[in-house]
Amino acid sequence: MKHNKIPLYILLAIVLLNSIGFSIVLPLLPFLVGKYLPGQQVVVGMSTLLSIYAASTFFAAPVLGALSDRYGRKIILIISLLGSAVGFVLFGIGGSLWVLFLGRLIDGLTAGNISTIFSYISDTTDPKERTKWFGYVGSVMGIGKIGGPALGGLLGSISIALPFYITAFLIFVSALLVHFLLPESLPSYKRTQHVSLNSFNVFSHFNNIFSMKGVAILLGIGILFYMGLGVFQFNFTLFLKDVYLWTPTLIGSLLTLVGVCEILVRAVLLPRLLIRFPPKQIGIWGLLLLGAGLALILSGVYVHAVILISLAVVFIISGEGLFEPTYTGRLSETVDETQQGKLQGVNQSLQSLTNILVPLGGGVIYYYSAGWLYATATAFILSAIFIYTGRQAGSRLYRW
Repeated sequence: MKHNKIPLYILLAIVLLNSIGFSIVLPLLPFLVGKYLPGQQVVVGMSTLLSIYAASTFFAAPVLGALSDRYGRKIILIISLLGSAVGFVLFGIGGSLWVLFLGRLIDGLTAGNISTIFSYISDTTDPKERTKWFGYVGSVMGIGKIGGPALGGLLGSISIALPFYITAFLIFVSALLVHFLLPESLPSYKRTQHVSLNSFNVFSHFNNIFSMKGVAILLGIGILFYMGLGVFQFNFTLFLKDVYLWTPTLIGSLLTLVGVCEILVRAVLLPRLLIRFPPKQIGIWGLLLLGAGLALILSGVYVHAVILISLAVVFIISGEGLFEPTYTGRLSETVDETQQGKLQGVNQSLQSLTNILVPLGGGVIYYYSAGWLYATATAFILSAIFIYTGRQAGSRLYRW
């Protein structure tokens, strides 16, 4: 079946605007929080803001996903984007710490944009093309990550609030694009027909999704993947600062490599590999690369070498870029359109849960030993590889 690709390109443009907006404000969050807290408490304030957002998303994403199965993707995506815009406007207004917390709470409670975007792609692509488009979404996010922080620093030098207003404006423009240009992907005859109080019970959605044959194992693999990757995402810059004594300039240069690698792998390498190899095989390669990259950082604790750390970054970002789209693609094939939003919402909710647990647990482990932290992360990925290959079960789940 052939689908009109124009809405997908519009969707990518929307993702790009959002990615640029979010990356603009990331470097400035510590400075904004520092206006309301003394220096030694800024890290606590930052952690609390991140935890509030992640916890809100954990409860909201499955509900918003289920509502998108009933009312369509378009309206939920607009609500999600407007919620983010309001959240960033509150950041710009500021005035006190509780306003920042309220902004993150509103943003988190309307955080259905990623799951809705993935549901939209699932609605409008054939299974054979779906993984490629999931990869394109990640590559577009990588484009935003390259230029956004530098732009944020420039705007922040004018006014600390200005980048947050700019981000809110970009997200608002995205909502307008959705309203006026993006057609609905889920026709009324394919939607769920009823909404009850139970539709707002996040745990009922978890119970429903995890009771589906094969889905629980696949989501379990995803949790292991996000736990291992999460260690790198939350700790790596701190690791470079503490262990390698790198300056912000050096760390920023290496993070630029992250964005470039993400674009090349997801937009260039992945589509070419999908022509020749099955998604499962590509996913296994991705996990192997990710595990190897984490093991290299583990080695870097004891053998200080820039080449070791640089290779680790390339392996980890390449592994993420190969596994995540194939995983999301496979996940989308386990249900039909009537439950796609709920499934993607549960998946986003689980990612938010790891965003809460990894910094908390990882911070404690890192306090005692950086080596143990990255050994734990490597173990998560090795476990995912073991389950993913499915040798012990021979389940049809793994025969893609």
